[in-house]
Amino acid sequence: MIRPRLQHVSFVVPRGSQEAVRAFYGGVLGLEEKQPPQSLAHRQLVWFAAGEGEMELHFMPSDEPPNENGQHFCLEVDVLDEYRQRLQNAGIAILEAEPIPGRPRFFCHDPFGNLIELTTLVAEYQTQQ
Repeated sequence: MIRPRLQHVSFVVPRGSQEAVRAFYGGVLGLEEKQPPQSLAHRQLVWFAAGEGEMELHFMPSDEPPNENGQHFCLEVDVLDEYRQRLQNAGIAILEAEPIPGRPRFFCHDPFGNLIELTTLVAEYQTQQ
């Protein structure tokens, strides 16, 4: 039996913000946009590839604000400082995180209030404690 694995994560963004979603996730973070199925075109979704296979981030226009409870997703990147600089150059505030051995990381909010963690996997954190 194949273990369950994550296929996508969905987030709400304000209605009419699709171009801003593309500018941040495609432009600043460099993710590749994917075309949602035509059967969902009426929902005006924006999707991005975010890993191997069909791992995706889905952004759904909504009138609801994002959660402010620490809920977030984490992107693994090769050169963390490069992304820190890209985000700062785009005017995005960096939120420093509690250290985890072998996992340098920081947080930021996307332009819609969704919390994002970025990390580089330097070493297996369980062996670094």
